[in-house]
Amino acid sequence: MSLAERKMQFLYALRSKGVTDKRVLTAMETIDRGPFVRGVFANRAYEDMPLPIACGQTISQPSIVGLMTQALNVQPRNKVLEIGTGSGYQAAILSQLARRVYTVDRHRRLVREAEDIFAQMGIGNIITFTADGSRGLEDHAPFDRILLTAAAEDAPGPLLAQLRVGGIMVLPVGQSDTVQTLIKVTRSETGFDYEELRGVRFVPLLEGLGDEE
Repeated sequence: MSLAERKMQFLYALRSKGVTDKRVLTAMETIDRGPFVRGVFANRAYEDMPLPIACGQTISQPSIVGLMTQALNVQPRNKVLEIGTGSGYQAAILSQLARRVYTVDRHRRLVREAEDIFAQMGIGNIITFTADGSRGLEDHAPFDRILLTAAAEDAPGPLLAQLRVGGIMVLPVGQSDTVQTLIKVTRSETGFDYEELRGVRFVPLLEGLGDEE
């Protein structure tokens, strides 16, 4: 199968799994997943499956990336916070939809590698941080949208506090050794509304910085 055919199949798989938002599909067609998958798994970049990356992390299944992005409902003027840069793929997708993306990872190596790919792709509206993502980025809050790509036992208080009224947060919650639930949190004037979306499986959200590799 040619590369063009694999990419076409990739987009078909997204639609068949429920990714129907045209802006999200366009972003995922624009951002090639290939550069974000390295080493022995590079030839599987266009398959709808999670794959290992450095520092014991994973690049998420593309259909899950699409569904999470779709649930986030990012608007062109939004300021978005992503917790868990990982490969950088999700942040690159968000960069096509938002005014600015702030992305945080506890592993310095992952942040550096993602920065290199963003530069190669000419993406200029992503700001990266090596930090404890569970604390968010208080100095840059509030955010219109917040996305977590690691599972917490519950929505972290510091992140809820950094979500603007009217804002949306999408995250997986649950114990790391069981199937988790993807939830959507919407902040209102009076509190937070929670909506369960589907079962998922993500690496756990950990506090502190990762070991330098």
